[in-house]
Amino acid sequence: MYKNIDQNDIEFLTQLLGKDRVLTTLPDGFNRDEMPIYGEGNGEVAVYVLTTQEVSAILKYANTHHIAVTTRGSGTGLVGACVPLHGGIILSTVKMNKILSIDPTTMTAVVEPGVLLMKLATETESRSLMYPPDPGEKSATIGGNAATNAGGMRAIKYGVTREYIKSLEVVLASGEIVDLGKAVSKNSSGYALKDLMIGSEGTLGVITKLTLKLIPKPALNVSLLVPFDDIATCLNAVQEIVQLPDVCTTLEFMEKEVLDDAKEYLGKDFPDRNYPAYLIVTYSASSQIQLDAMIEQASTLLRSLHARDIFLSDTVERQAALWNTRGAFLEAIKNSTSLMDEADVVLKITRIADYLAYIKQLEAKTQVRIRTFGHAGDGNLHVYVCKDKIDDERWQVVLPQIMDALYQKAAQEKGAVSGEHGIGHAKKAYLIQSVGETQIELMHSIKNVFDPKGILNPNKVIDLK
Repeated sequence: MYKNIDQNDIEFLTQLLGKDRVLTTLPDGFNRDEMPIYGEGNGEVAVYVLTTQEVSAILKYANTHHIAVTTRGSGTGLVGACVPLHGGIILSTVKMNKILSIDPTTMTAVVEPGVLLMKLATETESRSLMYPPDPGEKSATIGGNAATNAGGMRAIKYGVTREYIKSLEVVLASGEIVDLGKAVSKNSSGYALKDLMIGSEGTLGVITKLTLKLIPKPALNVSLLVPFDDIATCLNAVQEIVQLPDVCTTLEFMEKEVLDDAKEYLGKDFPDRNYPAYLIVTYSASSQIQLDAMIEQASTLLRSLHARDIFLSDTVERQAALWNTRGAFLEAIKNSTSLMDEADVVLKITRIADYLAYIKQLEAKTQVRIRTFGHAGDGNLHVYVCKDKIDDERWQVVLPQIMDALYQKAAQEKGAVSGEHGIGHAKKAYLIQSVGETQIELMHSIKNVFDPKGILNPNKVIDLK
């Protein structure tokens, strides 16, 4: 279906970019993402782009010659979205990594797609500003965050990536460069094409510049580590916390087993590991009086909801001990097993406890270890099915059964397939089950308008037709 790369194509790319930025021997890992279970792709050549005009020239050429193009940032995705399935060009944006401007007057930052989340955080916070989205993988690129509409731990208060993108510069499959959205505070002008591009996982265009919304950085914050005797009591408390007048900045849950994995991985202990279930609740404020009032109100409520203790993380050292462990959960679980698969479901917060009880039943029934943690405040659960020492033959049978059961249960609860990791090529079947054929057909129609020859990240999100 797609043209294989030949010497003429290499010569075109080399003439455009130079030999140093055209790689026929692919760098290690360029044919996969962070989840090895989703396989190695078959990309034939990797290119590093520096400018929008280079992206435009490459897409125009690929469109003319019907060559597949898979855009790649840091490769930290978890659904195989950057795994090339039809050969062709891997287009890396990691060298488009400039922060072009940070403007405190308009509260915006203009960045290239290869800027790392951690770099943007450092640069904005040094100016007493903040980019609110806070996905767990800080080495991800902003372009990749936009492509997946990444969420993160601060989503309960501030929302996800989409809410903080004012405008995008995008190269379409034809090579045409378009500006979607406006760097203004309000915009009700026509269809929301900018928002359509966000979360499209590189299937509709290549993002080459982003204008981001910033906010003032809160002067103070404190985290409460709150243990409970069981996960049901822990998660039932979430329903009460979200009703407090002051919205918390984070509201995370975890079980002791995940903390044990993190201790083994990091070689450092968590502030407390004596209870089966925990919440981390963070509050931010502009004054100590305001923050103290938030803490007192939350603490009083949590004690009434059978919290066993409340550990205050109010220093840099305590915050680091808490959040370094929380940030290592994914890597800790990966380190504890030989292979794993993940579900990234979203439920109403009133249904999380029942869903986790179902997971425990599934774990007991299948005798397969399942680890869970997530964003309790917005109902986004990360569920990891671990291979451990299961033999390959049984794993091939039991894994699909578990994943099917997890997503079927989420569908029964009127939940969503993904809250922040996207669909990629790994979760397409579950997307169809979740949204139905009519919506999938609408997505096909949109894909055909933006990319009529189907060269952009083919067979991701939806199947080729």
